[in-house]
Amino acid sequence: MKRSPVIARRELTSHFYSPVAYVSLFGFLMATGFVFRKDFQPGQVAGMRTVFEWMVYLLVFDIPLMTMGLMSQEWSTGTIETLMTAPVEETDVIIGKYLGSLTFFLVHLIPTLVYVLMLMIYSPSLDLGPIFSGYLGIVMVGSLFIAIGLFCSSLTRSQIIAAVSAGAILFAITIVPMWAGQETMLGGFARNLADQMVFRRYTDFSRGIIDTGNLVFFLATTAAFLFFSVKALESRRWR
Repeated sequence: MKRSPVIARRELTSHFYSPVAYVSLFGFLMATGFVFRKDFQPGQVAGMRTVFEWMVYLLVFDIPLMTMGLMSQEWSTGTIETLMTAPVEETDVIIGKYLGSLTFFLVHLIPTLVYVLMLMIYSPSLDLGPIFSGYLGIVMVGSLFIAIGLFCSSLTRSQIIAAVSAGAILFAITIVPMWAGQETMLGGFARNLADQMVFRRYTDFSRGIIDTGNLVFFLATTAAFLFFSVKALESRRWR
């Protein structure tokens, strides 16, 4: 994977030339800024728990837009042929694309540090532990979502299909289990299944709890979808 950093830099640069990327970035920051008002009101406990939990909802719709062209655009424009005839392996391409998108996702989070600064100014006794764990959880969620979006993009030439399919998967593993978990009549097995999904595991991070099991869940599922992406690229390369 020695060539992955080169591909990652190329991918990160392409994000800054994409109008869709700026739309997703602008929408993400506008939405988080609006939600932050709930955490920044007199009488509220100083923290960003509401912002963090809403970030998960936003990423369900934001990440598919960010990742829909990662591989689909390469296939539709024919640039994949140039890329794959270079001395690179499928793993180099997938890891490079993934790291470039993950870096751009981290750019999404940098402006939100202003919220932390505001809380520190107006609440000198602010506990930074839950905020640190909240950001760690968001990075874990974003990493998994990007891997899923990359996998969907590697399956089709259509960016629209890639975005819709990624959005459907993220909705199914994040929002649907969260809604199901609120049902009082939900059976024991179904409730346990809902507790294993993304939102339930993320809420521990937003509360300041860093659980090893949750870290393993996000890292393992991210690695699995990256593996699936490599295999999808291998299968399409020889068609």
